Amino acid sequence: MGGDQSPRAVVADDSHFMRSVISGILVDGGIDVAAKARDGREAVEAVADHDPDVVTMDVEMPRMDGIEATERIAAEHPTPILVLSAHTDENADVTFEALDSGAVDFFRKPGGEVSMEMSRLEDRLVDTVRSVAAADRTIAQGVSSVRSAGTAATATAATGAGTATEYVDDPTVVIGSSTGGPTVVETVLSELPLAADLRVLVVQHMPDGFTGRFAERLDARSEYAVSEATDGARVGGGEAVIAAGDYHMAVDSYRTGRVGVSLTRDPPVNNVRPAVDVTMETAAATVDGPLVGVVLTGMGEDGAAGIEAIAEAGGTTLAQDEATSAVFGMPKRAIETGCVDGVAPVDDVAAAILDACEVT
Repeated sequence: MGGDQSPRAVVADDSHFMRSVISGILVDGGIDVAAKARDGREAVEAVADHDPDVVTMDVEMPRMDGIEATERIAAEHPTPILVLSAHTDENADVTFEALDSGAVDFFRKPGGEVSMEMSRLEDRLVDTVRSVAAADRTIAQGVSSVRSAGTAATATAATGAGTATEYVDDPTVVIGSSTGGPTVVETVLSELPLAADLRVLVVQHMPDGFTGRFAERLDARSEYAVSEATDGARVGGGEAVIAAGDYHMAVDSYRTGRVGVSLTRDPPVNNVRPAVDVTMETAAATVDGPLVGVVLTGMGEDGAAGIEAIAEAGGTTLAQDEATSAVFGMPKRAIETGCVDGVAPVDDVAAAILDACEVT
């Protein structure tokens, strides 16, 4: 897809009603629906036949489910995939499994009266599909291998020369990401050694109902104690919090090396809630210790103002590079501020954070 050309989509869902609703919304939003698929097998065939820019993938389907279809497409005909997931704990787990398999992002299926709720969410669905369609076709497939390699590297760093590294006292790291971000955030956190004693705040554009499961996954894959942020939480060394879906996470205190956060339902910033800018700007205004801001893959400009604020406060600022970003929107806008100290591929982001926190 290039220039102003409309993206072409394949819509995969075992429900005829949902295929019709989703296709209608996409067409009304200027997206060409090249084909519809009733199951994962038809989705794989449709991708091979039509070479679309994006696939909307249901997870629970007969004959071949969305997980296997995503794996097949990633291996045989790499195409950006948006998973459509119902809001249940079980579906949240399956959704993250789909992201592990190569999907770029997900969109929460509405519950209740589907047609009415989809109508209210149609602008967001179209924007998300366009965002995923803009993703690099080869990035999602490569993230899993990068993450595996990074996890192995963490063990080496923790048991090798990294044990002798001296870090500054009470460093705070704010990480922001959007499209393509969950697996990248996992890569970065898995490579941060507990010895660095970081306080980590993560803002991932993600709907409510999924951030808790996301935190649990990160907790299992990181040396850090990771949890979903709660109002009034205080984050100490060796701890990380994930901004709760549909809540801004603001830093409102910094005492005895602990970062206090509050959750608000203030209006969206940059059309999103949680917004990276809210967390970064309040961190820059509140934290008087070492501070690092990191912007990872994602569509839009969220995080750019936050990076400027952290730079003005004397903190270190980093951005993911274009080559490893599924969508180089947020990092690009951050870099364009002229306030980014370093640009790194995903597998070097953790090392860049640690470099910024070492005693020199």
